[in-house]
Amino acid sequence: MKKVVYSEITALTPGWLALVGGLGVVVLAALGAVFYMEHNGHWVTGMTNQVVWGMPHVFAVFLIVAASGALNVASIGSVFGREPFQPLGRLSGLLAIALLAGGLAVLVLDLGRPDRLMVAMTHFNFKSIFAWNVILYSGFFGIVAAYLWTMMDWKVKPFYKPAAILAFSWRLVLTTGTGSIFGFLVAREAYGQAVMAPLFIAMSFAYGLAVFILVLVASYRLTGRELGTGLINRLGRLLALFCAANLYFVALQHVTALYFAGRGAVEAWVLTGAGGLTLLFWLAQVGLGGVLPMAMGWGTCSHRRVVVPMAAALVILGGIAQVYIIIVGGQSWPLTLFPGMEVSSTFFDGQIHAYSPSLPEIVLGIGGFAIALLVTVVGATVLRFLPEGLAD
Repeated sequence: MKKVVYSEITALTPGWLALVGGLGVVVLAALGAVFYMEHNGHWVTGMTNQVVWGMPHVFAVFLIVAASGALNVASIGSVFGREPFQPLGRLSGLLAIALLAGGLAVLVLDLGRPDRLMVAMTHFNFKSIFAWNVILYSGFFGIVAAYLWTMMDWKVKPFYKPAAILAFSWRLVLTTGTGSIFGFLVAREAYGQAVMAPLFIAMSFAYGLAVFILVLVASYRLTGRELGTGLINRLGRLLALFCAANLYFVALQHVTALYFAGRGAVEAWVLTGAGGLTLLFWLAQVGLGGVLPMAMGWGTCSHRRVVVPMAAALVILGGIAQVYIIIVGGQSWPLTLFPGMEVSSTFFDGQIHAYSPSLPEIVLGIGGFAIALLVTVVGATVLRFLPEGLAD
């Protein structure tokens, strides 16, 4: 394999300043949204005591799941020995850390009492999947950092393969833990399925690779570095494969739920009778975020440098729709407090709950993306994460 030379991004150029300044403005806007929501109370958001997880949680879960998948590019090169992916390992690890930082920042700022984060980090209830996820997320930062160290320092090169295997295994467990949040919620008829864990792993593969493709293409275009069409084709075909896996587990999720008589009503509501949520499922998640990227990734169009990033952008949009349907749709369906009996009261029992995201929630969620990109830009500026050229 030809020797790969890495270099930093040149700082303080007009383009660099514009990019960092723009991302900084978005982060400041997100902080303003946090202050507005915390100062006035969550009644100013679309969240209620029926739908307690809203758009900030949609963005946060997407970023956390994508962080796990972004590391998959490095794992393909190191764990599975695919040489064309090995030069991308450093950027893959950096992006994984950045995306997780962005997702957790959104969650921390939406806790209601962010100042008490230390309590959540030092007092654990090990019967709670949330407590396990705190350990998994913290461990992910340390393990990926050590993994990057073995890539960048020849003195610790003998530990490269063990670190790669550990990082790959940890990211699978991390995504399993995130999916298990919903898999263990048996009180919600739309959740409580063991298939949630492998579904989230498949989602992470697609989301992480989609974000990685967009960051890779943008970074090489903005810095004037050469990026070969052959590598773009490989990434496009791999993205199509991951989209197919995601759609398979989505189908398995709904077919499994339809098998149980008690879940037929919620499945019929999501698939046919939820109005905008149903349209979001079939059009955004399945169509634009799954089938179309598969066709674009496996297609033979000559303009692959444009088609593959477009497919990646569609996967991201479809992924946000998918997480929205899982989180908001699952809460909108009423709890079955007394199975087999009809319940009615003045407190919305037995009624489908409405949710309309507010502007501060959306701004906070977008701020998570800005934090992730800002960490990526600063990291690639300080250290040598990007190969100088990836020509065919």
